[in-house]
Amino acid sequence: MADIPLPQAFPQAMRRLIGHCTVITAGAGDDRSGLVVTSGISLSADPPQVLFCVNRGSSTWPLLARHGCFGWSALAAEHEEVAKRFAGFGGVKGPDRYAEADWITDVTGALLLSDAAMTLDCEVAEMIDRDTHSIVIGRVRAVRLRDDAGALAYWNGQFRSIPA
Repeated sequence: MADIPLPQAFPQAMRRLIGHCTVITAGAGDDRSGLVVTSGISLSADPPQVLFCVNRGSSTWPLLARHGCFGWSALAAEHEEVAKRFAGFGGVKGPDRYAEADWITDVTGALLLSDAAMTLDCEVAEMIDRDTHSIVIGRVRAVRLRDDAGALAYWNGQFRSIPA
């Protein structure tokens, strides 16, 4: 193993963790954005809660507090282009990230990808600031499932489709 300084080694190490690609959406109308997270997890089943981390410099971060809700769309195997838009590839920002996909709403009004592997409609329960990021805890208000979706994963700097 190479002796790499910690500031360079840590991001390289994190790329070695496989993560399911999830689009987090926040806001409404022209005041909306979103991002891809690969480390969203279940926090509790009773009550149903999830958590993810977001950089406080992200365009999505202030929308979470301002609107108080978010959509959680676990990407299906065929959603690489959606993932690229929400990851900001090509400089795509804000409402433009929602182009070329179909969106629905449920209880809170947050946007959910209509053909996602699964969606969670969430209220922001808490945001805990830690250094450059916030830990966002969401209270799940509604769930939608798609059985034939497969999954989109991210590993070692590349998106990878996993068939159903």
